[in-house]
Amino acid sequence: MPMFTKKEITDILKDNTQNTELFRLADRIRQENVGDEIHLRGLIEFSNICHCTCKYCGLRVANKNIERYRLAPDDIILCAKNAVNAGYKTIVLQSGEDIFYSKDIMCKIISEIKNLDVALTLSIGERSFKDYKAFKAAGADRYLLRIETTDTNLYKKMHPNMDFKNRLNCLYNLKELGYETGCGSLIGLPDQTLESIACDILFFKELNADMIGIGPFIAHPDTPLIGTKNGDFTLALKAMAITRIMLKNINIPATTAMETLKPNGRTIALQSGANVIMPNVTTKECRKKYEIYPGKATPDEDVREYRNSLEEKIKSIGRMVSKGHGFRGQ
Repeated sequence: MPMFTKKEITDILKDNTQNTELFRLADRIRQENVGDEIHLRGLIEFSNICHCTCKYCGLRVANKNIERYRLAPDDIILCAKNAVNAGYKTIVLQSGEDIFYSKDIMCKIISEIKNLDVALTLSIGERSFKDYKAFKAAGADRYLLRIETTDTNLYKKMHPNMDFKNRLNCLYNLKELGYETGCGSLIGLPDQTLESIACDILFFKELNADMIGIGPFIAHPDTPLIGTKNGDFTLALKAMAITRIMLKNINIPATTAMETLKPNGRTIALQSGANVIMPNVTTKECRKKYEIYPGKATPDEDVREYRNSLEEKIKSIGRMVSKGHGFRGQ
């Protein structure tokens, strides 16, 4: 199987005449390398408080129109218990960059959840090497830290007061500490080029990332990018498919942003190289408040009902829900 060059990736992204063949190839490589099982990760969005100023994100600190919340550690653990009782084998803890959750607080939460016999993913932003090491010692298995773009000029434009080099350093620290390391990008950011998307994919290969989340940019009205054109669903799907071809046995989620932008977007993604879904298992009153982008596809059912409905959808496309913890290559 070829390892594409930057020019080859750019040409594939540019040419829409071979999309069907591309998606079929990605789906075949997915089937050959990770099988037909789909991993369901129970996503707990435990705080929408964030000190960052990312221009595309509704959680940005400057947004005064959002109702902020922060779950207590015991409530986070209760959400995890409810998810495990509903059949989830992986828990994902995600938040804005909220410094309330110190190293010690996070380690207590991590150790309590690990007692439930699940794999645990963290997605809580940039932390020190010392913090990452402590989280790993407490039992965290995976860490998701999306780069969003490897174009340094675009990164600086989209992330005021953040340091691209520190972002990279965090990713390499996570790899060094033995985490299954997740990354990802937004497709359709203003001024993003096809060449920069190609560089993103090559970076994922260089990093040897274990999980990659790719989704379309969706403009939020309470950010500086209000009125900006949304990212293209098909382009995001193509970037995801190429990533599957380049990193054959990694885990790739069918992102919620794809479902938000296009009806059945997640199902389409699952048939184009993806093998993971991350259903929201946060309390109902908090789900709508974690608004990174508007119109987010959020379930109204309780945790068990939604998992059962997802399992039926998964069976309808000839796939099955995994009973394992879903580490890379499983």
